[in-house]
Amino acid sequence: MQTKNPRLTIVGAGPGDPELFTLKGIKALESADVVLYDALVNPVLLDYAPHAEQIFVGKRKGCYAYQQEQINELIISRAKSHGHVVRLKGGDPFIFGRGAEEMEFAAQQGIEVAMVPGISSSLAVPASQNIPLTKRGNSESFWVITGTTKEHKISKDVAVAAQSTATVVILMGMSKLAEIVSIFSENGKQNMPVAIIQNGTTAEEKMGIGTIETIENVVAENELSNPAIIVIGDVVKNREDLLQYQANYAENQQTW
Repeated sequence: MQTKNPRLTIVGAGPGDPELFTLKGIKALESADVVLYDALVNPVLLDYAPHAEQIFVGKRKGCYAYQQEQINELIISRAKSHGHVVRLKGGDPFIFGRGAEEMEFAAQQGIEVAMVPGISSSLAVPASQNIPLTKRGNSESFWVITGTTKEHKISKDVAVAAQSTATVVILMGMSKLAEIVSIFSENGKQNMPVAIIQNGTTAEEKMGIGTIETIENVVAENELSNPAIIVIGDVVKNREDLLQYQANYAENQQTW
């Protein structure tokens, strides 16, 4: 008979590299009775919960293992039957991850809830490729925008961001790349640098760099697709300098 306290912990799995997972996330998994995990979660992380029931509830290539309503019900049923449910979600669950929605639903059903933040891919993936989202003289702020809204349309915020001097990071935007290019071109930013990073921080990582004018050709040449992050802004130019600094240091180390 179930005697454990029904509870839900939403845990951010980070951008993909398991070494970028948090210690608090590890502790949550170690105490889990059930783990519901998404497609962008590195499966290595499941090793921290060897005795928990592990259920894949993610989406792959447009195919849903579970609809959101089914996931919500699974959270409640497993919490009541097993105890501690860990909902493991890629990146940070509060950045386009529905983490807050799932916590609200569970709380309304009388389930104890908690949140463990994750390192957001919107920040970590550009950084891992030596692209700073802000840098004095280049960018004083950055936007993180979903490329595709609930209605499967491009976010209106893209058009507003294109008028600013901020770095623009677009998640889930590859299917809208032509529209994004058009919006930035209409704002006279054909020469604005763009980086697209697919499967960032993982062994399958791929990247292409160009400008608003050339990025669609770069995507075709490099066969880039989802899951990918689009970074638009002058900060992309810093990548070559930072890579050169690292190369120079490595070369000097070898000569000492």
